[in-house]
Amino acid sequence: MPRRTDGRRADELRPLQITRGYTRAAPGSVLIRTGQTVVLCTATIEESVPKWREGKGLGWVTAEYDMLPGSTGARRPRHRIQADGRATEIQRIIGRVIRSVVDFAALGERSIWLDCDVIQADGGTRTAAITGAYVALTDAVRRLMAERKIARSPIAEPVAAVSVGKVDGRLLLDLDYAEDSRAEVDFNVAMTASGKLVEVQGSGEGATFTRSELDRMVTLAGRGIRRLIAAQGNALARRK
Repeated sequence: MPRRTDGRRADELRPLQITRGYTRAAPGSVLIRTGQTVVLCTATIEESVPKWREGKGLGWVTAEYDMLPGSTGARRPRHRIQADGRATEIQRIIGRVIRSVVDFAALGERSIWLDCDVIQADGGTRTAAITGAYVALTDAVRRLMAERKIARSPIAEPVAAVSVGKVDGRLLLDLDYAEDSRAEVDFNVAMTASGKLVEVQGSGEGATFTRSELDRMVTLAGRGIRRLIAAQGNALARRK
């Protein structure tokens, strides 16, 4: 089977690097590199929850996402007042995916903010943000436990995400920008360590796809996510 332009097999992830403790101030701080895509994910803790959550004894986890001005070829303007539509959609996805593995009663009445800033974009920024944000969240939770603010971890299980698509008639895992920009079908899949699907977001960009192809793409994504979750575990097992 022919290899891709970067030499990978169809079912191969891009080179992955997860660096914890990348900045000093945030309890959780992760720089994730997947190929040429680089995202900084930080987790900060607030001893409060949104107004609609107050008095219920439940915590909250939310996310913000943006691409820095120099992250792509053409400068992206800063959105100082409100994120653009794409960024808003992506940060909602990140928040939904991460919240799916959090026990809010165990977190207590506090919030964890996950900020995902794309430093360099080459496809798969939202999936890299999800994968990195989980590691940053875990470090923030470890801080809370070390400070005896919570009795146990509110994280039920790991979660990660990856892209998959149909490019030139082939099903490929973890698309870079060159592949994503010409994909006939493009999916983003988020899954937990136990194999539960959290998000399956996709469409036929330039062609339709069959139920069989959908099943094969989800299976391919699942294999990639298992490797990503293993990499998360390895990163969390190392000292910062």
